Amino acid sequence: MPTAATVAAGHGPDRPSGAAPAELLRRLRARSGGDADPVTHVERVPARPGEQTPWPLWAPEELRAAFARRGVVAPWRHQAEAADLAYAGTHVVVATGTASGKSLAYQLPALATLLADPRATVLYLAPTKALAADQLRAVAGLELDGVRPATYDGDTPRAEREWIRRHSRFVLTNPDMLHHGILPGHAHWSGFLRRLAYVIVDECHTYRGVFGSHVAHVLRRLRRQCARFGRTPVFLLASATSGDPATAAGRLTGLPVAAVTDDASPRGGVTFALWEPPLLPGPGQAPGAGQAPGVGGPAGGAGDLAPVRRSALRETADLLADAVAAGVRTLAFVRSRKGAEVVAATARRALDEAVPGLGERVAAYRAGYLREERRELERALLHGDLLGLASTNALELGVDLVGLDAVLICGWPGTRASLWQQAGRAGRSGDEALAVLVARDDPLDTYLVHHPEALFGRPVEATVLDPANPYVLAPQLACAAAEAPLTPADLDLFGDGAKEAVDSLVAAGALRQRPTGWYWRHRERPEVDLRGEGGAPVCVVEAATGRLLGTVDGGSAHFLVHAGAVHLHQGVSYVVDSLDLDDGCALVHPEEPDWSTHARDVTSLTVASVRSYVDAGPVGLFLGEVDVTSQVVSYQRRRISSGEVIDTRPLDLPARELRTVAVWFTLSPESLAAAGVEPADVPGALHAAEHAAIGLLPLMATCDRWDIGGLSTALHPDTEAPTVFVYDGHPGGAGFAERAYGTAAQWLRATRDAIAECGCEAGCPSCVQSPKCGNGNNPLSKPGALRVLDVVLANLPAPADPGAALPRQGDRRTG
Repeated sequence: MPTAATVAAGHGPDRPSGAAPAELLRRLRARSGGDADPVTHVERVPARPGEQTPWPLWAPEELRAAFARRGVVAPWRHQAEAADLAYAGTHVVVATGTASGKSLAYQLPALATLLADPRATVLYLAPTKALAADQLRAVAGLELDGVRPATYDGDTPRAEREWIRRHSRFVLTNPDMLHHGILPGHAHWSGFLRRLAYVIVDECHTYRGVFGSHVAHVLRRLRRQCARFGRTPVFLLASATSGDPATAAGRLTGLPVAAVTDDASPRGGVTFALWEPPLLPGPGQAPGAGQAPGVGGPAGGAGDLAPVRRSALRETADLLADAVAAGVRTLAFVRSRKGAEVVAATARRALDEAVPGLGERVAAYRAGYLREERRELERALLHGDLLGLASTNALELGVDLVGLDAVLICGWPGTRASLWQQAGRAGRSGDEALAVLVARDDPLDTYLVHHPEALFGRPVEATVLDPANPYVLAPQLACAAAEAPLTPADLDLFGDGAKEAVDSLVAAGALRQRPTGWYWRHRERPEVDLRGEGGAPVCVVEAATGRLLGTVDGGSAHFLVHAGAVHLHQGVSYVVDSLDLDDGCALVHPEEPDWSTHARDVTSLTVASVRSYVDAGPVGLFLGEVDVTSQVVSYQRRRISSGEVIDTRPLDLPARELRTVAVWFTLSPESLAAAGVEPADVPGALHAAEHAAIGLLPLMATCDRWDIGGLSTALHPDTEAPTVFVYDGHPGGAGFAERAYGTAAQWLRATRDAIAECGCEAGCPSCVQSPKCGNGNNPLSKPGALRVLDVVLANLPAPADPGAALPRQGDRRTG
């Protein structure tokens, strides 16, 4: 926590540049106290000079002069290379680092075309409103006659929308608005679409999983409407550095895409520290005494108060406060909206205790704020009115906040691509910067801070999406048919599985087949959720007043707002009186109980089909479709002060069914017995291995542990063997199980290492405990999990190419 002396030593909050990265890191390490150094590794990313090249000959003088007024005297080599390709009509993705100038790479050909052809138009797509607003400022700031840039999204006043459709030549929007507004109203946009020259898809690496699969078909629907007007726009995509960007961009657009990946921009040096919060002492034990790196509290029994690690949220808040006290302009990335608010509030309190009023220099930033509030926060941080900001990943993407001195990353953000995007926010016009990854008490975070080789010097992940997912393809074809009847030529556009999906829609009565094509049969448009959040949101309403507090996505309602659940909203605690799933409404009343609630569910799984498998003697590895049935059956009330379970109360909620894709491995009982796993320990050993495998899968695939689920059983009826399943938590799958199958040896080796290197005895949140376990993390056997994984790894063949899939050995059903 900062003190008045700390602020004085840091030159005060108004010092424009703050402490140098190395000096700031030294101060942060010193304030941690205790015997153990919280920094497990420091990586030095060296500075790099840039390489400029002349402007393309086709770039008009007016545009060059506009960029020059903004301080751009010549493009970097990769900017010119991507711009040349796009201007020549080649679909292109530029995949380079943060602050490498990707915006100029697509602005240059797009704006040059608008200046050369007074009728041409450009459509820009961003995953967030903040990024679109930032790009609007950049394009409008060039002050080019006739371009008339404008944002068209949910915040756009209806009075302005008609003007934008008729007059704007550079429209900035997002995939959701393209899906819900522009494509259904294509007749009103005909003038814009028939002159569309470029489609810019910014931060395209964010379109992954089910969301990315939906966006892929929204882009195909856009191409289809343009083709009806005789237009074939050039697609210009921008991505963070990612694995195989050309393939990912091609899968997203359905087009051949050239990739520009050699970053020629200058980069300031970055000092990157991995930070593990210290242990909190248990009864009779000093912090860290006798514990190996990576330890958390063992699972233990009721009332066991063994040491656990300090909260990453609290640690990040203290680091943010210390950085601001040292005059360092700092951005803290936090995974959740609630977490961002907690970090900002905690840092403000600490700063105000040191120097009254200094806490005003820190704020939170997240989705849910009014547009005016978000813009004001961005402006205040850029101009130095704010020194610290705690943000969700809403500020990770492209928003021009380069100029910060330090970035704190509270918990592994899910992918190396996101890690480097967030770290890249720091760096003041090429100056030195500090980035700190603060580990949560989680298997993957613990593994990474003790295995820096898994982060540094390795390529970032490939973006995973599956446009052929029938649960995505069929609804998107229904949307396309509602916009205009489908033809056989359209089915080629939508790719593999389109004919089968159309046939299923005809059989379901959604489409009618006629000689001229397939027609949508209903008056209402199809309801399709691009982001795959599990149905319509559930409204949370204060029963006494009728006030709408907020919403919870339908997929989480059973867990978060069941009757009796404690629900937090803007720091106020409520208890749920009732949940009406038919009306999509949860009624609550304000209450401050001294307990928290934790839903418990039961899950069953059946194997529907096997796509491919590897026969490895006593071990089998499989990929296929599964049917998952889950039901929330009860919830525990736990004392907040001690974690003591007060009671378990039953719930009567309907079961949910999910057809998805899973990867699973089986072991023979004989191999487990030979490895020393007693029959009574098999359930706990498999359960612990399942938890750890789920926790480590995000290391291999662009997913979060909340995107996936798992099941383990000592004898599954379909496999007739001890089995561990890991499945995608989205209908039809999201591509994560396929990635797990292809990298199984690497994935399970990292899982085994994470368990073995954790210093706890019985299992803890850093290795085999799961925050989302429906069985209350019982039973778990950490030693048994190691023996299970040893058997799997001893028999599973490792592919010659670590990124390649294991060899397929056939298709069959199990059982």
